[in-house]
Amino acid sequence: MSEFLAALPQRLRGAFPEEAERGIGAERRMGLARWQELALVGFAYLLVGLLVRGGTLGFPVIHIDEQFYLLVGDRMLHGAVPFVDIWDRKPVGLFILFAAMRLLGGEGILQYQLVALACVAGTSLVIYRIAREIAPRAGAWWAGVAYQLYLSAFFCFGGQAPVYYNLLIALCALAMVRVWTAPNDRRLFLHGAAIMLVIGVAMQLKYTVLFEGMAFGFALMARARKAGWHTARIAPAAAGWAMTALVPTLAAWGWYVTHGYNDEFIQANFLSIFGRHEDFGGSMFRLFKETMALLPVWVALFWAPRHLPKLAGHAACTQSFLRYWAGAATLGFLIFGTWYDHYVAPLLVPLMIASAPALGQARPLRWITRFMIGLGIVAAAVVTIYNTRHHGTTEQVEAAAATIRAAAVTPQGTGCAYINEGDPILYLMTNTCFVTRYVFPNHLNGMVDVNALGVNAAQEVAHIMATRPQVVVMTVQPSSLPVNWQTRNMIFNELHRDYQLQALLPVGWRGLLIYKLKPATAAPQPEPTPSLLVQNKGKGDGNIALR
Repeated sequence: MSEFLAALPQRLRGAFPEEAERGIGAERRMGLARWQELALVGFAYLLVGLLVRGGTLGFPVIHIDEQFYLLVGDRMLHGAVPFVDIWDRKPVGLFILFAAMRLLGGEGILQYQLVALACVAGTSLVIYRIAREIAPRAGAWWAGVAYQLYLSAFFCFGGQAPVYYNLLIALCALAMVRVWTAPNDRRLFLHGAAIMLVIGVAMQLKYTVLFEGMAFGFALMARARKAGWHTARIAPAAAGWAMTALVPTLAAWGWYVTHGYNDEFIQANFLSIFGRHEDFGGSMFRLFKETMALLPVWVALFWAPRHLPKLAGHAACTQSFLRYWAGAATLGFLIFGTWYDHYVAPLLVPLMIASAPALGQARPLRWITRFMIGLGIVAAAVVTIYNTRHHGTTEQVEAAAATIRAAAVTPQGTGCAYINEGDPILYLMTNTCFVTRYVFPNHLNGMVDVNALGVNAAQEVAHIMATRPQVVVMTVQPSSLPVNWQTRNMIFNELHRDYQLQALLPVGWRGLLIYKLKPATAAPQPEPTPSLLVQNKGKGDGNIALR
């Protein structure tokens, strides 16, 4: 299969010549050839996707974020309301998407990953289509392959949010290229409104799409000026485009207002982001690591053009827009200063398209393609293998779920669980109820969001433990950095008094501690073996000593 994929650019060159045969029906034959080409390339990108991410299909603990999205989507189908019953700052559209994927059946895990695979292949196809405006088929093909490889290299080999909305942004960019390069667009306003509506939908998957949306809006205004529009005509058009982009968000907000949840919506969606606290040193290290990982892209973008013929005409016009788009996407990445690995994913679409002219070249520039694809293969494999082993096997997660289900059983029925440290997918796998709306573990066990929740974290944990959940899940070592030692010590004090240890299970690098509430009428029980104590050193290190 790998030989077939490597030879595909040559196969395409032979099957679909650059110029269609002239004569009657030439335009029709040319259009049919293009569709056949796209169908073949799309199928090939699906095969690439299976090669890159097929080994993790069905794996339940790829990333804590997508576990949480699936959990929220599942609970929405049972009546839960995001921001009200389950707190998070992600747009509600992302949870609606996962709720829709949950309707596909099964446990939902394989289903959302298959949809992610289809979106990745689709995005690669759109990358190929845009790249064909500035590069030969070989370069466009390798740009789409590189996108998939580097997506996995930046920890997006599952269903992180950019995996889905990148497809929408790429489609908008394809439409923008047509608008940008068209000699005359009599329907510029309508085309712009359609683009901005899709941008608005993408914003309901991740609000950071706003920056690319603003860039596209300014590009539409520049195109209108180039078409001879006066300011008196551009201003209302720009207002109309902006309002169109806001329609999905305003619709979501309106639903919450009409149901009496305006405060919850505003706090989660608009205010909480300003309360986040990040470790500057850790962020700078991540930025440095990500910059180094993209070294082949920098070579293709800044070194290779000096050794390639300059683009002209339509291709040069397209390239100018692509550079502008890449700059806007980079600004959106840099502005928040957190720089987690998967935040790079939105950059990959414009960067890989802009790299296409340098890819697929013959000697002496062939090494650029080999460098980019070779490093991408190694990075994707290392990141995927390391993280799947680091997070635990499917069997380990299923064993933990089985233990939680057994511990949650009471004479009155099934009790609730509280997972302060661990995987939120365990809520879904055990179908246990919540004792707090702060279900995402890192919101209460770490310091990043301690000032962003809208409540006092310590008071919320005290309330949670006062409800006496039937099962509490912790880890031997803290799983979120920087650690909220206050809430961690509070929980272990309660566990030492009112709970008994059911199991200490290995799940990847973590030792998962599963506690069960002691019967209310039972006599005091001896400490289980091994017994667990919270060691307090100074402020308290919160680690567990086995004795």
